[in-house]
Formats: sequence, structure tokens, C-alpha cells
Amino acid sequence: MPWIRHRLRDQDVWARVDAAGELIPDSTGRVEVVYKAEAGAKVYRASARNLSGKAGDPVEFAAGDPVPEKPKPGADATPANAPANAIHVWTDGACTGNPGPAGLGVVIIEDGQHRELSEYLGEGTNNIAELMAIFRGLEEVKDKQRPVYVYSDSAYSIGLLSKNWKPKANVELVGKLRTLTKQFPQLSFVKVAGHAGVALNERVDELARNAVVRRR
Repeated sequence: MPWIRHRLRDQDVWARVDAAGELIPDSTGRVEVVYKAEAGAKVYRASARNLSGKAGDPVEFAAGDPVPEKPKPGADATPANAPANAIHVWTDGACTGNPGPAGLGVVIIEDGQHRELSEYLGEGTNNIAELMAIFRGLEEVKDKQRPVYVYSDSAYSIGLLSKNWKPKANVELVGKLRTLTKQFPQLSFVKVAGHAGVALNERVDELARNAVVRRR
């Protein structure tokens, strides 16, 4: 199997590639990497977007077995008892500077169909972006009588909306969100681990960051 040297953050690694020298991502966007270009090297997985600086020609060697991945909090975030007719709303916010240019990302899964939102919010904070992502996600749900699960890696947002924390900032926005949540008789919030390889959490993060980059 061919491998080409790449840069993974501050380390050199060898990433598995196809015959054309292109990375081979799996369904979650991760690729096989090894730290030593030698037979039997332990195989890890890294997000393709974190790899850069491809250099040199492909090298052929037979790597070893993949390293078993440790279970990650939130890696399987969908509740096992979620009803089949539930609507799943994945949300995330991004901000450059905090405060600074902010954006939101949302993925809505309903009846097996995916819808995505990527919206620029203007100047704001990371907390505002996280809250606005939830607000926009819930706005997009038309059938409010069905069970709805909202996924977020923001403990701040979930605390305000499900644990009745008293807001010290963004009071008006929190008030609007709380009013909106009251329209959903079967609404649940699920805390997921950020940047932990949870595919849909990674996707909404990407959508939010892309909105900031595009600024539109």
C-alpha cells in the first residue's frame, strides 16, 4: 500500500493514499496515518483537513494493525431510546476573535433527509453564535409536535436552556430561545464532546467556520 509524507499539526506522518497519490478518507473524513514509514507500523486515524504539506513520492510498505480507538464521550451521541420519528438538530457556532466575525452551522435530520444551514452572523461572541445556531435550528423544524433532539458541544447553551441557568449576558436572546423551546412538547438537549471525531458535530463546526470565512 502506498503512503506519502504529510504534516499533522506539528508532526511529520505518513498518510495512506491511492494510486494517484490522493488521500483515502473514510465516511467520517479521517484517513489512516503512521508515524514511521516501516513495515508493521501502528496505524492511527486523523482528520484529512488536519493534514497538510504533502511532500515526496509515495513509499510502499505494509503497515501493522490499526490501533484500537478509545471510546470518546459523545462519540455515539444519538440516544439509544430516540423514537424512530424523532427529528435531530445538530448545531454549532464559530467566532474569530471572540468577539469577532461569527457564524453558525446546523444539520437537521428528518425522516432520513439531511438539511444544512451555514450562516454568517456579523460581529458577535462564541456564546452568541452557539445560541443562534440552536435558535435557527429550531426555527427550521416545522412539525413541533414530534420528538426533537438538539445536539450541541456548548455546556453554556445547554445549561441556559435545559437547566434554567440565569443568564448574565445575552439576556434578550436567551429569552427568545426559551420562548421558542416552549413550542416543543418533546424537546431534549444532548451534550456532545467537541472536536472528538463525532461526524455530525465536526460537520456543523465546519459549516459555522465556513460561514465566517465567506462572511455572507
